[in-house]
Amino acid sequence: MFDVIIVGGGAAGFYAAIQIAELNPNLNIAIFERGKTVLSKVKVSGGGRCNVTHGEFMPRELATNYPRGEKELLGPFHKYAPMDVMAFFEERGVPLKIEDDGRVFPQSDSSQSIIDCLVGEAHRLGVQVLKNSSVKTLEKVEAGWQVTTMNKHYQSKKLLLTTGSNPKIWKQLENLGHHIIAPVPSLFTFNIKDQRIDGIQGISTFATVEVMPKKTFHTNVEGLGLKSGVKDEPVLYSDGPLLITHWGLSGPAILKLSAWGANILNDYNYNFKIKVNWLPDYSTESMEAYLKQIKEMEAKKTVMRTNVTDLPKRLWKRLVEAARIMPAERWADINKEQLGMLAEQLTASSFKVEGKSTFKEEFVTAGGVDLKEINFKTFESKLHPGLYFAGEIINVDAITGGFNFQNAWTGAYIAAQAIAS
Repeated sequence: MFDVIIVGGGAAGFYAAIQIAELNPNLNIAIFERGKTVLSKVKVSGGGRCNVTHGEFMPRELATNYPRGEKELLGPFHKYAPMDVMAFFEERGVPLKIEDDGRVFPQSDSSQSIIDCLVGEAHRLGVQVLKNSSVKTLEKVEAGWQVTTMNKHYQSKKLLLTTGSNPKIWKQLENLGHHIIAPVPSLFTFNIKDQRIDGIQGISTFATVEVMPKKTFHTNVEGLGLKSGVKDEPVLYSDGPLLITHWGLSGPAILKLSAWGANILNDYNYNFKIKVNWLPDYSTESMEAYLKQIKEMEAKKTVMRTNVTDLPKRLWKRLVEAARIMPAERWADINKEQLGMLAEQLTASSFKVEGKSTFKEEFVTAGGVDLKEINFKTFESKLHPGLYFAGEIINVDAITGGFNFQNAWTGAYIAAQAIAS
């Protein structure tokens, strides 16, 4: 018999166990982990460096990074925010650093620093960690909860689920009457085969990206610009650094689209068209007017060799080629049609997306326990007293940058406060 069972040996599970044990040392706490290792997602996060959180200390601004959960997390972030997480680790001998883009990492640049801290603290506080303990059933009993693994039954007064995107646990919760929002991938990059970007991977430039509509229009996305129901107008758009990779396009502009448009792009079966404006300060019309001026001013110069924009040279050459301008052609030689095509390539390049790839080792899903069924003052189930959630098991997800971990830390902390009391 335990006082508290935590199912899931990841970031949220360990963080909650530590907080509960510190608040109430008399409680008998156990973490059940289905695998043979714990904190495996922490291990690979941030390319093995562990992007602990993000240096955004204003709760309202912090919440805007969550396509699902923005409204619900605002209150919790006022209680427990990135500065609290940073203090937790630094007080336990893990110094952190905030990088230029706001991401927070251990100064060691190793996720092992975070793992060692969490495992060490749990051990110090007497938390039992049961590995290779895959949970088969969850049942309400008179004493609280019964958790059944392959060959044992365990009971506890309170139960915290931190299992992330685990279909078997979601099924158990459905059996208990909870509504589960069907999971779809959230953070991913776009697979594109196109001569214009083939072989020039590594180029990064600020751009805007628009997802063009199919026959079905959507109106229920918040967070990014959204237009719907109008032919040839984008259903979703984003801006930011755009990275050309060997498989297509990535970078913050794409990752924001993949997060905010997770359900739309899933409906599209990850086959759709995007338009890229490589020079967001210009429209196609204003770019064409600008190029007409260049045509007069640089008449004798070769178009391919005179990059009149801030674009990387290799990308400029590919877009000039796509406008059917030959390598030796001078500005004076190109006709009105070529000029218009070049303006379009620079400001409205159309690309066909055919599939997706996981962003690095980070696999994040949208979906999980319906947020309407959770009390965000305690992260307790509204349906079953004594049942709590933290992390990606609930229908919360974020863009890249340490925000998904922050959701885990915050939920774990608040659930722990309620459980320990």
